[in-house]
Formats: sequence, C-alpha cells, structure tokens
Amino acid sequence: MKPAAVGLGVGLAVGAAVAAASRGPTLVEWPARVRTGFPLVLGGLAGGVVGLKTGMSLSLLRAATGRGPGPITTITPVVVGAAVAGGLAIAGTTAVRRVLGGLVEQGRDLDEAYRTPPADPEVSGSGASTVTVTELGREGARFVNYVSTPDAIREVTGLDPVSSPVRVFVGADAADTAEQRVGLAMSELRRTGAFDRANLLIQAPAGTGYANSFPVDVLEVLTRGDAAAVAIGYGLLPSFLSLAKVQEGAHTQRLLLDAIAAELRDRSTRPRLLLYGESLGAEVQQTAIPLGPADLDRYGIAAALWVGTPGGERSDGFHALCSGESWTVDRPEQLPATTPHPVRVWFLEHDGDPVVRFRPALLLRRPAWLPTDGTRGRNVPAGMIWKPGITFAEAFVDTMFATHVRPGLFESRGHDYRADLAAVATRAFDLPADVATAERLEAYLRRTEVERAQRLGAA
Repeated sequence: MKPAAVGLGVGLAVGAAVAAASRGPTLVEWPARVRTGFPLVLGGLAGGVVGLKTGMSLSLLRAATGRGPGPITTITPVVVGAAVAGGLAIAGTTAVRRVLGGLVEQGRDLDEAYRTPPADPEVSGSGASTVTVTELGREGARFVNYVSTPDAIREVTGLDPVSSPVRVFVGADAADTAEQRVGLAMSELRRTGAFDRANLLIQAPAGTGYANSFPVDVLEVLTRGDAAAVAIGYGLLPSFLSLAKVQEGAHTQRLLLDAIAAELRDRSTRPRLLLYGESLGAEVQQTAIPLGPADLDRYGIAAALWVGTPGGERSDGFHALCSGESWTVDRPEQLPATTPHPVRVWFLEHDGDPVVRFRPALLLRRPAWLPTDGTRGRNVPAGMIWKPGITFAEAFVDTMFATHVRPGLFESRGHDYRADLAAVATRAFDLPADVATAERLEAYLRRTEVERAQRLGAA
C-alpha cells in the first residue's frame, strides 16, 4: 500500500478519535459556531499532523531501502512545502503587524466622553497635571475620570467626605522609559498630595493599561475620600498579546515601589500602602516582588489583593512563599470570620476561571482541579474530565470566552469578578462597612457601571 494512503487512513482514524473526545463540557460557554467547529478543527489538525508524519516516514523508509521513490521524488514535496510555508509566514507576519498596529491605536484613542482634560486637579490629565490627557491612553483616561465624587461617598456611607481622593495614571506613551514614567508618577503623587492621604493603593494594570476602577471605588468611598491610587502603563495591547511585557511591567512596579519607599522614609506620617493586581496585572505585581512577604516587609505593604492570576496562585515559586500569611477564596461567602494566622495577602480566584486554570502543564499532566474522584469546584462541570492534549486546547479556547460583561449585571463566574470585588476588597483592605453600608456600596457600584457604559455609548 502506498505511504500516502496509509498516512491518510491513520490520520482519519486519529482525527475522528480526537474529534469525538473533544465534545465534552468546558469551563465556560462558547458561541454555538465555536462549539460546533472546535471538534472538527482539533480533530482535523491532529489527524493531519499524524497522517502527514506517517506518510512522510513511510516514504523516507521506502526510499532508504530502495523499495520506493528515489530521494529526489521524496524530498521535492518537502522542499516545495517548506517554500510555501515560508511564503505564508512572511505574509502572515505582515498581516499580524497590521493587526497589532491597529490594536495599539485603539489603546491610544480616547473615548469621546473623555477627550477633554478632567476638571478635578487631583487626578492626572487635568490642566494642573504634568501628564496630558492624550498621554493617558484610553484606559488611563477612563480610570482618572471614574474618581469617586462627594455625593457617592455620602450616598454609601451617609457621612461627609474627609478628603478628596487622588488618582494618578501615567500611560505607556507618556515617556520612553520605565524610569521616566515612574518619575512622572512620583511628580504627580507629590503634586496631588497623595502621600498625605491615609491610604495609597498601587495598582499594576493589565496589558492595555486597563486599571480596574472597582477596588479603587471601594477604597475611596469607604475611606470617605482619604485615599490615593496610582497605576503606570507598560503597553497598549490586550493581555494575551502582552505576555512578553510581564518583565517590563514588573520592572516598572519595582521602580515605583522603590521610589515610594524612598519618598516615605523620612516622613513622620505615611499612608497605608496597598497592592492590587488583576489578571495580567496580578502576575506583573507578583513578579515584581519575588521574595513575597520579605519584599512586602521591605516596602511596608499593609495588604495585597490579587485577582484572577493567570495560571493560579498555587503555581509554585512565589506563591508558596506567601502561604503562611495568605488566603485564597473563590467567592465572598468563603471569607473566613477569623483566620488561624495573620493574613496580609489575599487571592481571589474562581474555581472555574479558565485564565486561572490554563497553564502549559495541562498538556500532559492531570491538574489538581480535575481529580479522578470526581469532586469539582464551583462552576467546574461535573462531567469535565482531563484528556491529554484535548483539555489543554479546551482551556485555551475557554480563556477567549472567559469574560461576558453586561453593565450592572454582576456574575461570579469565569474571569468576571465584579460580583465579588466589593466584599473581598473590603475585607482584604480592612475597610469599615456594616451590612447596610455594604448593601448600599454594591447598589452604587452596579448603578455606576451602567451609567459609565451609557456615557461611553452615548458619546
């Protein structure tokens, strides 16, 4: 039988088996067309690779034993294939550059609603700021414009503000180097009086520069404005395209922490320092302090909250260092009334968050969250089992559909943590809030998110 025929038969058999095994439940819902096409694509790829390798191996074997086509006949398809692949690679590289360039421009382009410099002098991008509104980028402009108002503080706490909250943001375009961007941030922190507030939250943004306003809203409102927040961008691309920038982002965080520590060293009073990172921002911030609690001590960090860390907080290394003073929860209901040890580090990770669960080891190793005894965490389907290679591919697709955000509708599932953040941030940052205040805060956050979305949509 000809090698090509054998290869085709083997490829079809393998492809059919892989496609059948790829029809099981996944962590999050997929669009119908993706659900239908995934087994066909994965099966086709697996079958194609196995079939091609089988056919080529048999062809080379027959050529070597003199029982088949000669070397030229065997090698020619390989050469032609390599040439075609090279041409496709060049064309693909050009297309990718165009797409990435378009995404960068989107990250720079300000929303119509926020192209005017903010009126509040205590935020970056205002007329008094050393950073222009255009240098904030889209996400930075949103972040500073979302600063809590005195009316919001009164609505939630029933009390008057004690100070005006400060928000500092320095976009990736504001300067050429991390050192320069940190210098701008420090200038802004001094200008706005951020170091005179009782609380200073240092947030590591995600790849686009996205800095989640939710935990800052919580801090500003519950401290009655006695808070400042700072974030420095290190790129403009979505997080899944910014993995190569983790080290740059971590370097920026270290420079900022060093600068803040130096600034506060000789002060008789200093703000309580808090850390926050979400998704890629959580990985960036954890990478910036590789010694864990020892680094937290060195910088004088009172508390850290990391949400939806890619790969999970139990992924060895740094995370194990924090085990003696950390706590991990899937949802607010798991917040302990008391803890057996002091807790300074909080991890919020959904059991069924693909961003948390996806890691290269899934390819060949059963993960702890899919044990053979059938126990499953919240929102992990009971029928989901580990399959070598296939679970890795499923989890990868899951990450693309991990967040379904509808303004004001908070869902505690996948990579959407809005339903959990108010309660967890309140506990992690040790903020005052009785039951009634917490309920008003939650209602305020939901309504405000709808209003912000309407502002963007209307504009």
